[in-house]
Amino acid sequence: MPMITFSNPQYKDKTVYAVAGSHTETLLKLAKVNSIPIAFDCQDGECGTCLVKVTSLSKKERMSGPPTEKERNLLKQLGKLTDDEIKQILVDDFPPPWRLACQMIVRDEDLLVEY
Repeated sequence: MPMITFSNPQYKDKTVYAVAGSHTETLLKLAKVNSIPIAFDCQDGECGTCLVKVTSLSKKERMSGPPTEKERNLLKQLGKLTDDEIKQILVDDFPPPWRLACQMIVRDEDLLVEY
């Protein structure tokens, strides 16, 4: 069971357990269930309100699967990804540190989520 630590300078860090491999457990869903105040609006990867920075605390360093095309496009619009980084993500199948909490599915790894 992965441990996810949510960190924000305005709040005390909170570490929670997540169900690995559920394929439906997004960071935002996990935050909401545990009363962690990540901002969100659409919950569908359209607005970018739930932008978070994710760092792997596991030796696996995978940080979930790569972002979908929809998430990549919005991260690019927000200035968090370049065209070159998107190409690299597609080649390496390695996710970037900036993600949308409503889109990122938790895998079996410990994470630090800064919001």
